[in-house]
Amino acid sequence: MSNGTQTSTPPVPNEQAVGHQNLDPASTIRLSEVRTDWKFLLHALTGAILAVVLVSCKVGPNYTTPMAKVAGHWTENLALTNRAYGTAEIYWWRNFDDPVMDRLIESAYSNNLSLQVAGARILETRAQLNRSIGNLFPQQQGIAGQVLYTRLNPGLVSILPGVNQNFVMDQFLFSATWEPDFWGKYRRGIESDRANYFVTIADYDNALITIISDVASSYVNIRTTEARLRVATQNVEIQKESLRIASARYKAGETGERDVQQATTQLAQTEANIPQLKESLAQSQNGLAVLLGETPDRVSQYLTGPSRIPTAPETVAAGIPKDLLRRRPDVQAAGLAAASKSALIGVARSQMYPSFSLTGQFGINGANQGSGSLSDIFNWQSRAINAAGSFFFPILNYGRLVNQVRVQDAQFQAAVLNYQNTVLSAQQEVENSLAFFTYAQQAASLLERAATASRRSTALAMTQYTGGQADYTTVLTAEQAQLGVEDSLVNTQGNVVLALISVYRALGGGWQLREGHDVIPEGVKAEMARRTDWGKLLEPARHLPGRAATTTAKIEP
Repeated sequence: MSNGTQTSTPPVPNEQAVGHQNLDPASTIRLSEVRTDWKFLLHALTGAILAVVLVSCKVGPNYTTPMAKVAGHWTENLALTNRAYGTAEIYWWRNFDDPVMDRLIESAYSNNLSLQVAGARILETRAQLNRSIGNLFPQQQGIAGQVLYTRLNPGLVSILPGVNQNFVMDQFLFSATWEPDFWGKYRRGIESDRANYFVTIADYDNALITIISDVASSYVNIRTTEARLRVATQNVEIQKESLRIASARYKAGETGERDVQQATTQLAQTEANIPQLKESLAQSQNGLAVLLGETPDRVSQYLTGPSRIPTAPETVAAGIPKDLLRRRPDVQAAGLAAASKSALIGVARSQMYPSFSLTGQFGINGANQGSGSLSDIFNWQSRAINAAGSFFFPILNYGRLVNQVRVQDAQFQAAVLNYQNTVLSAQQEVENSLAFFTYAQQAASLLERAATASRRSTALAMTQYTGGQADYTTVLTAEQAQLGVEDSLVNTQGNVVLALISVYRALGGGWQLREGHDVIPEGVKAEMARRTDWGKLLEPARHLPGRAATTTAKIEP
């Protein structure tokens, strides 16, 4: 039984790892002192286990997914299409039709070290879950043996005929202690660890989404900076020609030296932009190298092909806001974190109730006294059994236990509020990105017109200046406007693509790239297997459940 609202939860992991603790020989009881029939002990333990199973319960609340405010539809936006959210949005980077971007994302997925750290965390929490499952079985169990030698006082031996002065005893023991999970302490702990395990899977998926979008954004920034460099270089050539004409007219006495100095100043200012752009390009490439798990000197081999800003589709399918609860890993992680905190309330509350323990020892011993012999340890007739039961009821704890429950309840409430805030923030990110995308498109369209006009204006100004119909200030103004507009156009064209990437990222697509693959590279798993006995846990089926398991609200074992 349980004292909360019932909810559904992910399937129980199929591998159980039971912890072992060696028995200290010095703490064992001589089994010859307490003997009983082993069949009786077996029946007694079986009866006790059945009794516990029949009456056991779980204190603390059962987790249910918190209510969260979700809009019925997205704000009306020109970038939205009626097309259903599908494969094009899941593998969204393919919509840009850029093979270089595709290769970069595949390489980052295979080699990014931060992503591999997230994969290792999955193995860590899976092993932790196995350890918690082991608490349902005898918590302490082990095999111990000892040989005891005692030299007795000769005076004592003289008054005890038949006693060997050199007393030797040997024994071989199996011991186990089990605290039945009467109040659900261990089962709630399993719930908490299972939720944390699913949190790490959701964190991995969220990290994958982040890395994919960061790689795409870095690539777009590189291509945008390269385009800005081309704009600056082209304007340098135009301004060099203007300086040549101004110098020629000055030498011919058709104009004053001021025109030459103005042309020189404008050219130097434009040329000064180029080193700054090159620095920005180098920083973007170095950042991309980290995302790819490569050194900076190897990035250039990934950037082969035409140097152009990718072309963004004009519209995007966003589905409905409610889909974010199912699709975005960070929302899933926030809900699972709340589930983990909920289970810990039950763990804390169970500490306030009596605990029951069963202890048993079975072994064989021998001694060199009387008719006995040390070789009796190999004689079944020398077996001995010890069984005991105990309970502990905490009292006079000065409010420590009840306040620990309050601590866990407050942490759970904070996790619930964080989940609700995460849902709201997810919707905000989508709306902001859609607005960014729409208005960046509009700005790019206007700047294209402005860039065409500025080029024409510069050409007319130079023609008038050459013909003596305008002074050089007119040319200077036109060239400054052309440079500014063309640079803004390139920046905005890059922003259009960056905005669409942020839309796809906010919608939660991209983590599906891992489906059919493991979260740990084979080379890393081989190194871990050489260092530690992982058993079958390194097999993907053992540490990586299907997505359906992580998106349900089921947390119970």
